[in-house]
Amino acid sequence: METVEITGRSDFALWAIQRAQEIVTAQGAAFAMAARDMNEEALVETAGALGKAISDAMLEVFDGLIDE
Repeated sequence: METVEITGRSDFALWAIQRAQEIVTAQGAAFAMAARDMNEEALVETAGALGKAISDAMLEVFDGLIDE
């Protein structure tokens, strides 16, 4: 994973937009297909993966804010 230095709100906003695009690209297609097919089991699985990806991104930011 690439390290990004965030020095202000605009840097953070740009990072958040890029991460959101990556998450939607990686997880959104499977979720959309499950919804289209009305496959409840696949919806549960893909929704969980989408939620995990979002949580992981939030933790990534939080971990970057803590001085080690």
